[in-house]
Amino acid sequence: MTLCVGIDAGSRTLKVVLIDHDTDRMVAAGVRDQGIDQDALAHQLLQELLDRHGLDRQQVGAIVATGYGRRLIPIADKVVTEITCQAWGVRRCVPEARAVIDIGGQDSKVLQLRPDGGVADFMMNDRCAAGTGRFLEVVATRLGVKLPALGQLAAASPMGATISSMCVVFAETEIISLLASDVSPADIAAGVQAAIASRVAAMAGGDLPEPIALTGGVALVPGMAAAIQVALGKPVTVAPDPQITCALGAAILASQRLANPLPPHG
Repeated sequence: MTLCVGIDAGSRTLKVVLIDHDTDRMVAAGVRDQGIDQDALAHQLLQELLDRHGLDRQQVGAIVATGYGRRLIPIADKVVTEITCQAWGVRRCVPEARAVIDIGGQDSKVLQLRPDGGVADFMMNDRCAAGTGRFLEVVATRLGVKLPALGQLAAASPMGATISSMCVVFAETEIISLLASDVSPADIAAGVQAAIASRVAAMAGGDLPEPIALTGGVALVPGMAAAIQVALGKPVTVAPDPQITCALGAAILASQRLANPLPPHG
């Protein structure tokens, strides 16, 4: 078996996906919280996946890195932007998708795809943590719940509170004020989800082509897909394993590289 590896060095987590070059089948996948040493973390997670599945490092034929820290992964044969990798990963998981909403730890992206799965256009918010996983983490901490429970809390709200600020710092101050005014945590959680969804819808601009796939770690938070669906007025499908689609796309490109060798960087 010849393995091809995709490494997505994101802002909050690092993801590794292994696929079998011969069968094009995903063999293993893993997610790890980010750390200071990207290279060491990638080495460690890759080795753990190999060991867990009885595989050997000598079986690795090609590695593609993507994400914020992609240039800090020297074991990679090539680096590719997360926009391109996300499109390839979604093409595999949700082949009918014509748009992708990806909300990660510190940025959010909206991709429009061509019928062949290529990227026709994209919009990206990377200037602040507004509307991202980091924003939700801050809100969850302030409300005294774990991030996965934030969606469950929001589901208990009959009507979400109005959150006027999407800046992390100002929103945290606003949440403190709402709590002091006896606004329930459930209403605040629902309001935050609605505010994030509205921001994503505004970033998308005009009508997004359907079907729409939701990816990124935030897709795992219960209620976010529904909130985005309401804001867009269109159905939204959470991609299978939404946190690893970008790493999967990188692994697919690594397999293509093995079949058709290219220059090492670009």
